[in-house]
Amino acid sequence: MCEVGEIVRSGPPAAPAGDAAEVELPDLTLRPHLLGAGFSDDELRRLVRTGRLTPVRRGAYVQGDLPDDLLARHTLQIAAAMRELAGDAVVSHISAAVLHGLRIWGVPLGRVHVTRRRAGGGRRGALVHVHVAALDPAEITMIAGLPVTSPARTVADLARMVPFEQAVVVADSALFYQRPDRVELGDLVDVLEAVPRRPGTRAARRVIEFSNGLSESVGESRSRVAIAAAGLPIPVLQWEVRASATGRFIGRVDVGWPELRTVGEFDGLVKYGRTLRPGQDIAEVLVEEKLREDALRDEDLAVVRWIWSDLANFAPTASRLRSRFRRI
Repeated sequence: MCEVGEIVRSGPPAAPAGDAAEVELPDLTLRPHLLGAGFSDDELRRLVRTGRLTPVRRGAYVQGDLPDDLLARHTLQIAAAMRELAGDAVVSHISAAVLHGLRIWGVPLGRVHVTRRRAGGGRRGALVHVHVAALDPAEITMIAGLPVTSPARTVADLARMVPFEQAVVVADSALFYQRPDRVELGDLVDVLEAVPRRPGTRAARRVIEFSNGLSESVGESRSRVAIAAAGLPIPVLQWEVRASATGRFIGRVDVGWPELRTVGEFDGLVKYGRTLRPGQDIAEVLVEEKLREDALRDEDLAVVRWIWSDLANFAPTASRLRSRFRRI
């Protein structure tokens, strides 16, 4: 009998030219194909027990273990769910955000979200949440052969239903200035205004008014939310600091208050990993960061840093910032 790996899988076709994003969905092995290749249900159960196959959902398997990464797992769940749903289902909400590669924080990934262009029939099951809503053809794009809500529609849908902080993270990502397929602010406004009475639209407007394409990470987006909630002045994002005497570029800081002579930096470890040059280790980066901070202080700038755990209770950090604010 043939090996499991020899079975022809039923994965979606490769993304055709012109797709909104180049995403390769994972290979799935489906029960009908395995049965058609001569495997019995008893053999399939034995393959699952021995770890050769792992169920993604009923009747859909991946060879070996599920990936540890939650986003990769959710992509598997999307691929499996879309094989069982009716042809009018469009991947949407947090599932669409995953396929678009948007930053995500604090939004559950236990269910695959899809939208159907119907008047009724929505349901929330254990594995799939089916939304029903009007969908303009312009709000649908194709990713790896699957219909997916556009980035702008995806942000609007999430902003209507998830808490403010989580929605800002996604919106900032879609607007991010270095993103090749970045969404324009006007596109988000247009999507919301197309159906102004849809539930959650007022909350979504607040999200979009606050969002900014200069935030470079989940931590920076959450920091902006925390700064605003603490009642601190609105900072300058990605402030480029130069030496007052020579104009020499010193560095770009996450947030700054030029008139108050204070800068703020969110310290996520991944931030330093991004700055590594070939052959450079993290210790060199940390030394360079120390020299950069010394140069900022030489410009009579107070430097306040915070980490992930500070974002859960930002009040002490806000107090440190206030204590360092000073007028020229």
